[in-house]
Amino acid sequence: MGLTRGAAVAVVRVAPLGDPVEVLVRGYNLSLRKAEAKAVEVERIS
Repeated sequence: MGLTRGAAVAVVRVAPLGDPVEVLVRGYNLSLRKAEAKAVEVERIS
């Protein structure tokens, strides 16, 4: 799905109850469930 080591990820929106989370990765919008999003490790760069 494009979520690989080194890929830049931006949070587009979070649903009111936190599920799902929509992110932008490699030019594509990707919706992740809360449980899936918890498994993604990120490093803030800005």
